[in-house]
Amino acid sequence: MALLWFFLLLEIAVLVTVHGQDSQDFISIDCGITSNTNYTDGNTGILYVSDDQFTDTGINHQVASNYVSSSLDELLLTVRSFPNASRSCYVLKPVIQYRKYVVRATFMYGNYDGLNRANAVRPLLFDLYMDVNFWQTVNVSDPTSIYDVEAVAVALADSVSVCLVDTGSGTPFISALELRPLVDVMYPSANTSQSLVLNYRLNIGPSRNSSALRYPDDPYDRIWRPWTSQDAWMEISTTETISNSEKDLFQPPTAVMRTAATPSGNSLKMEFYWTFADAQVPNNEFYVNLFFTEFERNTSRLFNVYLNDVLLKNYTPPYGSVGYLYSTGPLDQASEYHWALNSTGLSTLPPILNAVEVFTAMHLTRAATTSGDADAINAIKEQYQVKRSWMGDPCAPEQYPWDGLNCSYGTNSSRIIAINLSSSALTGVISSSFAKLTEIKYLDLSYNNLTGPIPDALGTLSSLQVLNLTGNNLNGSIPAPLLKKSQQGALTLSYEGNPNLGTDGTSNGSKKKNGTPMIVIYCVVPVVVVLLLVVIIFVVWRVRKFRGSMQDIHARPVNDNFSVPATVKTENPFQHENRQFSYKELEKITRKFTNVLGKGGFGTVFLGYLEDGTRVAVKTRSESSSQGTKEFLAEAQNLAKIHHRNLVSLVGYCMDGEHLALVYEFMSQGTLQDHLRGKTPGATALTWGQRLQIAVEAAQGLEYLHRGCKPPLVHRDVKSANILLSESLEAKIADFGLSRAFDIANHTHVSTAVVGTPGYLDPEYSSSYQLSAKSDVYSFGVVLFELMTGQPPIVATGNQTTGLAQWARQKLNNGNIEDVIDPKLTRGYDINSVWKAADVALRCTEHESRRRPTMTDVAMELKESFALESAYYRSEFPSTTSNWNPHTETASERSQTCFISLDCGRAGNSSYEDESTDIEYTSDDISAGESHSIASNYLNSVSTPLQTLRSFPNGSRNCYTLTAVQKNTAYLVRATFMHGDYDGSRSAGSGAQPLLFDLHIDVNFCKTVKITDASTAYAVEVVVYLLADYVSVCLINTGSGTPFISVLELRPLNEALYTDVLNGTTSLVLFVRLDLGTTTNEVVRWVTDFKHEVF
Repeated sequence: MALLWFFLLLEIAVLVTVHGQDSQDFISIDCGITSNTNYTDGNTGILYVSDDQFTDTGINHQVASNYVSSSLDELLLTVRSFPNASRSCYVLKPVIQYRKYVVRATFMYGNYDGLNRANAVRPLLFDLYMDVNFWQTVNVSDPTSIYDVEAVAVALADSVSVCLVDTGSGTPFISALELRPLVDVMYPSANTSQSLVLNYRLNIGPSRNSSALRYPDDPYDRIWRPWTSQDAWMEISTTETISNSEKDLFQPPTAVMRTAATPSGNSLKMEFYWTFADAQVPNNEFYVNLFFTEFERNTSRLFNVYLNDVLLKNYTPPYGSVGYLYSTGPLDQASEYHWALNSTGLSTLPPILNAVEVFTAMHLTRAATTSGDADAINAIKEQYQVKRSWMGDPCAPEQYPWDGLNCSYGTNSSRIIAINLSSSALTGVISSSFAKLTEIKYLDLSYNNLTGPIPDALGTLSSLQVLNLTGNNLNGSIPAPLLKKSQQGALTLSYEGNPNLGTDGTSNGSKKKNGTPMIVIYCVVPVVVVLLLVVIIFVVWRVRKFRGSMQDIHARPVNDNFSVPATVKTENPFQHENRQFSYKELEKITRKFTNVLGKGGFGTVFLGYLEDGTRVAVKTRSESSSQGTKEFLAEAQNLAKIHHRNLVSLVGYCMDGEHLALVYEFMSQGTLQDHLRGKTPGATALTWGQRLQIAVEAAQGLEYLHRGCKPPLVHRDVKSANILLSESLEAKIADFGLSRAFDIANHTHVSTAVVGTPGYLDPEYSSSYQLSAKSDVYSFGVVLFELMTGQPPIVATGNQTTGLAQWARQKLNNGNIEDVIDPKLTRGYDINSVWKAADVALRCTEHESRRRPTMTDVAMELKESFALESAYYRSEFPSTTSNWNPHTETASERSQTCFISLDCGRAGNSSYEDESTDIEYTSDDISAGESHSIASNYLNSVSTPLQTLRSFPNGSRNCYTLTAVQKNTAYLVRATFMHGDYDGSRSAGSGAQPLLFDLHIDVNFCKTVKITDASTAYAVEVVVYLLADYVSVCLINTGSGTPFISVLELRPLNEALYTDVLNGTTSLVLFVRLDLGTTTNEVVRWVTDFKHEVF
């Protein structure tokens, strides 16, 4: 049978003993120990160092204390884990290019993370790469076991990279990493086209209970594991010196060659085997080294070596020196490799075997980044100290390039074609190394703190198509070659926000020294003027057309069922003519811009009131805004033509001289971001059902932008801060200043400079500059993860930060969704509903846009998730009867133990019993607001609870949260207000404007409190059915006086009362409650009315 491999026989008897090498040539890293520390291992004498100089990412851990013992090597006590990146690399240097090395990575889990993850049922799995080539999958199934991955490799550069890749089956980690130089003649099958991955290295026949043998016994620090077959084999040994040669191809250590095994008893045969399946290797290409030494002088030991019943060699081992059989090519492939060493019958001695090594081939087929590009990007990394897991090869493996890089992949090498370092805190001058990236097409350095001039060398980059330098502090003039390419349309050049950067050969502000730029101005200015006129004509035409469409609307009689003509859409009160405001009008409706709602990239947003009292949000452009007239017109035009219930509506606009402003409908509950971060004053945590409803509505808004608009629009800045909530928590998408139109019929994307918010940016868009609707889908997926987790878009873990999408993906890959759910979701949820939403979020945030769903699909699937949650809620909280009955109908069981009675503004931690009702009132004890007593001239005429109050001069919304209540139960909630001239302002009384502020129950508007008399007690009472175990009462500053409150009371009601509200969808606000026919003039309340209603 012809074989594709053959064995070479080397019988070497030499006079020179090889002493090996000094461990100073070793690289020995104890991963996870304290930075800038080292120690000498007590067993080997090898110096181990910390790993901080070899990697720039990861988190240090110690193994759990119950896994620590005196026998555990020191280098196994710590690990470094990599939870925040898909690929994390160590760069080992210095090494000598084209020299051979042993590279070994060691892993011991030791429950370092306290998750008890490593087990046979669900092992930890992650991949290991050497340089750009797949090395091995690490399979950790036992927390106490030590796993070594070792290879013999030729260094192809002046460094060797070892990279851990997160495959979604557990967080990668590593305990130790070691590199050992070899003599060039060793392991001839390891070369520049393939490495050898170790499967087994066995020291045959050592004494019982022997440990692994390594340095200093093996000068190359290979680890030889002891192995015997107790029943079939017999251990033998010698104390004689075993000679080795520095020309030896393998140089096994003397200590290994001094022990061996032979068959037990009278047997003349030794057998051993392994299977391809048991080896757990990616390819069936095995290389084998068998080692032999004769221990007895003047004897002739002769035996046959068989593999799978095929005779390979008649062999006689040499006395006192090393002999070996090795394969120069891979063994013939088989499912099982069965070895037999049989005596020939011509010898009285049985076979002998000293050691075995088994390797598989690792083919070096991946194309690395060209050395020029790799050197340039590494120089850039060093100059700016980039902290983005920029280790290893920049482009390869293809699916794991450096963050912010995009590459092209050829047969022999990879090239860097795009770099996105926007908002990366870069300082100093623009690196000259960028000009060495000769294939680069897209370079984004926007929004950093770069200074100095733009290098002339950038103008020599013939492939450069997009250069974004916006938002830096560059000076000088733009190089002429770049300007020329920009003017010819070959380069998209952005440099706004660099006040000292000029385009005419001088810095901004200097006089122009030639007439050519003036020609440009003479041409451009008329064009701009014409465009502005066109915009104004368009707006006027739209207004007149819209007015014409309103001419058919007529008043209807009151008794006509309150119907309106079909031409009027009642679902959105702002779908009417877009009004143009003057700046003076804006000053009036915003009360001279006194009430700030928030700030953004365009400018400040103020609260305003139209003539009819309608609240609006006025968004004004600040002088420092990066958004100019172009962005203002874009947003105004988009908002004017787009109408959808889940998109913020435009009320009007202002273009008055230099004053630009947009007037929107007011969204009283602010941003989703503030709700999730707990920054909405007095607001309670959103339930899972509420969050899903918000997600559905926001998805519908984006779906309309993508499919309902002509042409379709991409939002480009989808984030939780741009999702606004109405009083009823209805979600609407806001901020269209960045929207971009695209031709859905002919193109799936448009090329554009990258804009958006870190954490939400589509990585494919960031690297390729190709914008599509799927970019919004990615950003929306991050918002979904925010809703699920409560985490911000960029998550901080220790000293590292990572994107929320990646953080959540890694957590969910562990299979336990409870690890990611927002701990504030304490009121129950349907776990299947959460998983459904998580699946949607995972698919939305796929790295490749083609694998993401459309917003139509997203909206549909979120509705399915919402249906699951709704069914769960109905089953868990049925709106029929409750097992808890706060009161019975018998007077003997009437009790105030379930009352909540707060005397607002009373001194802290105090209580008293009201003389007229015997109800115990307690102080409100909240950190917000200010405590006051009413003026002394009012004290004698009022009951004790009304003698103090709490005012809220700071903040637009301040809330009380009443806990210890029973969910699925009806309650009476009453707030009482008596001004009593507490502030000495006489602002409530004859001749004064009334004090006005709003009252909300939970997230719903209850009533506007109107105070016109300082001596009158005003009560607001509502009967509400609670779906949670708390209720919030919130006072809202509407700009017409400081909110205050005197008393807040809560009373449980019997289930049979007010059945109209027991469905949880409606509350009843008291208008009047009168006791008719009474013979007295007294108010009836507790204890006469045990529900403590006031008649």
